[in-house]
Amino acid sequence: MAYRESFYRFLMTQRNPDSHDEIAEFANNAQHDQQFPKQEQNYEKLSDYLELNASYLPSMTIFDRAYELYKDNM
Repeated sequence: MAYRESFYRFLMTQRNPDSHDEIAEFANNAQHDQQFPKQEQNYEKLSDYLELNASYLPSMTIFDRAYELYKDNM
């Protein structure tokens, strides 16, 4: 299996404190989440974590869009 960077590492490339884009805001907030599964690549595991712990994520559709971008960039 080819090496893939983790979703978190990809998400950190989407940060932009001046942006109101939902994915940028997700990335900005995830940066401050000490418990975020930083090595994880698996959609289900990430989704489960975010549904239970990410009060900063207003909608899971934002994660879905970010994960699609992540897959497209791998």
